[in-house]
Amino acid sequence: MPKLSDTQAILLTHAAQNDTASLYPLPQTLRRGGGITKAIGALVSAGYADEREAGDGSAVHRTDADVRYGIYATAAGLAAIGIVDGEQGAAQPSPDPATAASTLAMPRVTKASTVVALLSQPTGATLPELITATGWLPHTTRAALTGLRKKGHTIVRYSRDGATCYRIDAAAAAA
Repeated sequence: MPKLSDTQAILLTHAAQNDTASLYPLPQTLRRGGGITKAIGALVSAGYADEREAGDGSAVHRTDADVRYGIYATAAGLAAIGIVDGEQGAAQPSPDPATAASTLAMPRVTKASTVVALLSQPTGATLPELITATGWLPHTTRAALTGLRKKGHTIVRYSRDGATCYRIDAAAAAA
């Protein structure tokens, strides 16, 4: 959902309640407040409202010679406040309590947890494998290994098929 100011949200909500989607006449709550021109200008520049010829006299924003113009909410503007095709957007269905509980119990997967998981395997992981899994640069990946050492993990370095591998020593972690 796009970020709207309170004034912009009030203007769009007011327009959604009109048959013509006009921002004018202004809602009672905004008639005394300042910043209306700026809020309307921001809505127009964002594409949430547009200026077009007004047929109703109460919807007039400005007059140019004999032509009266009003400001009207666009479909994008209505969608920004949750109204789609003239209907209030359906509220998000509440998740099933069993599903929500299982989602909360799942551990958060981060790049650091991915590194720990790879290093906890019996075969460990090579630096290129860690780089591929995390998307980090080599120096960042090596810094992550240093960080794990500082957190108390014992990182064992060994050679596998001519490549340097790293793994977390399970015996040291259990002690």
